[in-house]
Amino acid sequence: MKLNRKLRLQLLIQNGLFVILLIGFAMAIVWVTKDVKTQWDLTQGQRNTLSQASIDVLKQVTGPVRVTAYATTQDAEGDARKTVETFLGSYQRAKKDFLLTFIDPRDQPQKTQAAGVRANGELVVEYNGRSEHLTSLTEQDLTNLLLRLVRSAERQVVYLDGHGERKLDGRANHDLGDFGGQLSVKGFKTAALNLAVAQEVPDNVAVLIIAGPRVDLLPGEVIKIKRWIEKGGNLLWLIDNDSLHGMQGLADELGLSLMSGTVIDPSAGGLKLPPTFALATAYGKHRITERSTVTSVFPYARRIAASEGTKWRFAPLVEVAQEGWLETGSIDNNVAFDRNKDVRGPIVVAAALERSVGDRKQRVVVTGSGHFLANQFIGTLGNLDLGVNMINWLAGDEALITVQPRTRSDLTLELTRSGLALIGFGFLLVLPLALLISGGVIWWRRRKA
Repeated sequence: MKLNRKLRLQLLIQNGLFVILLIGFAMAIVWVTKDVKTQWDLTQGQRNTLSQASIDVLKQVTGPVRVTAYATTQDAEGDARKTVETFLGSYQRAKKDFLLTFIDPRDQPQKTQAAGVRANGELVVEYNGRSEHLTSLTEQDLTNLLLRLVRSAERQVVYLDGHGERKLDGRANHDLGDFGGQLSVKGFKTAALNLAVAQEVPDNVAVLIIAGPRVDLLPGEVIKIKRWIEKGGNLLWLIDNDSLHGMQGLADELGLSLMSGTVIDPSAGGLKLPPTFALATAYGKHRITERSTVTSVFPYARRIAASEGTKWRFAPLVEVAQEGWLETGSIDNNVAFDRNKDVRGPIVVAAALERSVGDRKQRVVVTGSGHFLANQFIGTLGNLDLGVNMINWLAGDEALITVQPRTRSDLTLELTRSGLALIGFGFLLVLPLALLISGGVIWWRRRKA
């Protein structure tokens, strides 16, 4: 077909209209999708996605969160602002009013100094008129910071001291220092209380912890604790499997029946643990344990039960030793179930007590093992989560009860020497040789054609 001037003009117009329509269509797609942001996390450990625990915390944050990042665009370590944007992106996708503002410390040194910022990339997080600084860009640290800001008021947690108790700031294996440190991270204020000196348990105390005294309390000290309970005070009582050390009256006040003995759990042997380490695989229906799915360990635990006629609402939290028993005899030698003396499992080793005092709810948690929150065992399986949830419930912050977010470790690929040799042989020899042979075959066929 011969192209004349008229036909060329028609083709030019058609091609021009096609280009215009194509550009218009592309611009329309861009305009429609400009506010649509979709992301897929293809990492095996979902390292770029917020954990469910962090999402649950964000649901409790009802107002806007304002983050001011004091970061430079470029320094010796790279683009600090890009690092902050990437880190906060998952929070902004989960919460629309999670607002981010950047300030360059080099351009505005006075404002940076006034804010108390000392490091490049440091964040100032503000919520509901309160603020905190964040220098470690990890999900666990930021979520814990949000937990502290969400708390409407300061919560004071004190532990009984002066009788050899486990200390919330102690570093020995039997102490609760690691647990106390986690409570501080969560926004609680911790302190010691010696009732031999103090007139009463202070009214501003949210939770009193009694953690395994080694000597008997004085009768006057027990009276002060009972007065605290009568007024509606909240208590966490960690009872070891030895003497109550003068606190039988407190047990009676709480309506507890504390049978002596040590829980024996044969299933612990499957995890290479002694049979005196009871595994908590069954949790009661309660706000403290409703999201508990991880096994906890209660070393040298005793049985917790309610006495007849108690005025408290008794809710079992943890049952252990489904195939075990409560050993009432010595555990020094090989133990065996004695139907005449021992109690067949399952055994309750932790319980929550609740009653109404005036117009408020009074709460008590009693566990049959102080070891499960000790420094030696706090990092075992779900012990830390369960302990923090107990304190949250006792302090009236049950809306914040959740599985604590954990830092995800990067996944690594580990190969044996033979595997590495196979990969090296394949890429350096087999693959180039295969390409060379296929190229030669194609060349030969074309030459013959």
